[in-house]
Amino acid sequence: MTHIFEPAARLGLIPPYLFKAIDEKKEEVKARGVDIIDLGVGDPDLPTPRFIVEKMQKAVKDPSTHRYPLYSGMNLFREAVARWYLRRFGVVLDPESEVLTLIGSKEGLAHLPLGINDPEDINLMTTPAYPVYQMGTLFAGAYCHFLPLTRENDFLPELKSISPLVARDAKAFFFNYPNNPTAAVADKKFFSQVVDLCREYNIVAVHDAAYTELAYDGFQPPSFLEVKGAKEVGVEFHSLSKTYNMTGWRLGMAVGNREVLAALGKIKSNIDSGAFNAIQIAGIAALDSDQSCVRDNCRIYQERRDLLVGGLQKLGYDVNPPKASFYVWLPVPKGFTSMSFTTHLLEQTGIVTIPGNGLGTPGEGYVRLALTVPKERIKEALRRLKKIG
Repeated sequence: MTHIFEPAARLGLIPPYLFKAIDEKKEEVKARGVDIIDLGVGDPDLPTPRFIVEKMQKAVKDPSTHRYPLYSGMNLFREAVARWYLRRFGVVLDPESEVLTLIGSKEGLAHLPLGINDPEDINLMTTPAYPVYQMGTLFAGAYCHFLPLTRENDFLPELKSISPLVARDAKAFFFNYPNNPTAAVADKKFFSQVVDLCREYNIVAVHDAAYTELAYDGFQPPSFLEVKGAKEVGVEFHSLSKTYNMTGWRLGMAVGNREVLAALGKIKSNIDSGAFNAIQIAGIAALDSDQSCVRDNCRIYQERRDLLVGGLQKLGYDVNPPKASFYVWLPVPKGFTSMSFTTHLLEQTGIVTIPGNGLGTPGEGYVRLALTVPKERIKEALRRLKKIG
């Protein structure tokens, strides 16, 4: 008798993988011998700074790092996070109770709903967005209430549009600035409005701050925790991935409200065994450095931004230069949808982009470009775009 396997019903909650068609088309185009320029991947092409790698190499040779780490992270790493937050944002954190080490911020964001949501709770979240906010919520048995990000509102959610009935039942609010995918930024006034909303309705504010260190023209994005009362209502997730080109290393942190972090910590202590101590030691070196490597990153990305956006504007595209993140949110030309333009670019030029609607319905009409290729490849992409008109 044939054994029939039925996967868990929760897997049916995952939306259709829109990018599968792009992956298939990409392979088809590549098979024709076309040179692919991938502007879709949000993964730094720049190497991890040498001093961080060397610290890791030394730590790996120390047998004491080979044992189980603390699930909450090394005390020394959490202290380094607290020092970095104080220097960078002027935010005071207690390393013991207000800092939690993560195996990358994605892991923490995905697990948080398991610690704060009961089945059929509602979580507010901006859209288009990093998909993990939605997936973590759905896997915890909760529901998503989406707040659209539109150009007319500078890609900030309209908090006043939230019905009091929805707000009353909401448990958490996921938001992200500098924003992926729109590259929009938020100021302290907006963060204060979030604090007021969350305090009034007893909502947990969850800010994903992964891109605060990739900013241009002297702009310094604020932390949500800089705002009065933020620590009382919420937490902030950060990562070493984009800041120090450490995406594959998997090291991040959640900071802020101690009760919320304790709930997340309890989930983590039953699911994982913490980040490898040698990676945390390398992370300490990164956080305690003079941050010149971060400034170097920003200079390189800014040059790429200026080249790409300037070139697109000359070609007639209605696009604005981002103040932060390494994304460009490009409105598609008239007559195209997000998906049809993505397909058109791939077939006609070999350029890979991300269709905006794949990250949320309000993303229709846009594609996301990443500044994660060298300037020579951006120049080549612009040449190809000019050729097809």
